[in-house]
Amino acid sequence: MSIRIAVDLGGTHLRAAAFRTNKTEPLIHKKIKTRSEGEPIFERILGLIREVMPADEPISGIGVAVPGPVDPEEGIIIQMPNIPEMRHYPLVAELQAILNVPVYLGNDANLAALGEWRYGAGQGHDHLLYFTISTGVGGGVISDGHLLEGSAGLGAEVGHVVVKADDEGPVCGCGLHGHLEALASGTGIANYVEWRLNDPETESNLRSSATRNAVTIAEAARAGDPLALEAYRRAGYYLGIGVASFLHIFNPSIVILGGGVSQSRELFWQPYEESLRANVFNPAYLENLVLTTAALGDDAGLLGALALVETKELSL
Repeated sequence: MSIRIAVDLGGTHLRAAAFRTNKTEPLIHKKIKTRSEGEPIFERILGLIREVMPADEPISGIGVAVPGPVDPEEGIIIQMPNIPEMRHYPLVAELQAILNVPVYLGNDANLAALGEWRYGAGQGHDHLLYFTISTGVGGGVISDGHLLEGSAGLGAEVGHVVVKADDEGPVCGCGLHGHLEALASGTGIANYVEWRLNDPETESNLRSSATRNAVTIAEAARAGDPLALEAYRRAGYYLGIGVASFLHIFNPSIVILGGGVSQSRELFWQPYEESLRANVFNPAYLENLVLTTAALGDDAGLLGALALVETKELSL
């Protein structure tokens, strides 16, 4: 029985695990800091993979989840946040040359969708939308049992659909206006609060808070703070607009929300559902549609990378 290796590259930590065929509990699991003074990032990735590779069992493949745009066909990391030396980096070729094992590369949000489909909340659904809502908004699409990546691996950037066509509106992290990410992400929620607090007549206990982010704003909302509640309701409203657009394109049977903001479900779910219903042009899109949250949690990247290896092997 062969072993599959899953790797999750993050700006703060690198994780790797070894899995036996048809198992989602790791045989070996290691986590290290991404940076170490004097050691190149590639050497840290390679060393971590070697740590989880059993010495006496064959390795069938390695899957790598990357937080940023990748070219999966060419095996190139186009860009990684906070790791500029990985820009246009041929990671697949470098690893295969040393380890002599097939290596597969994918965007972490796309792979989280794949992982939820294979092992999580999306099991049994071959038409699936996945949104990870945290600092930004990412996601993935499963259509007819296949992960959609586009011609160059850049597809399914769900956070960059325009949901507010207003050049004076909030600016997305990418520099453009009106994107879902600018309005429904944790950053978008925090930015909205900061903007509202510029008005001295805005009443909110958040004005005296030393830290204002999605977590502290959620805590304030649960305590009844009107601005915090408004910020989450607003995020849910725009999320509903964005999801409705994707329902029209892909007609999924399930929509899964993951990421840190999704853990505050009680604060935005009702306006999200109301907005979704108001913005689909035909109620048929909502018939038998499952709306739920992700099941894999912090393991979404690792299990997505595992699912990538599994699906690649099944397609051979």
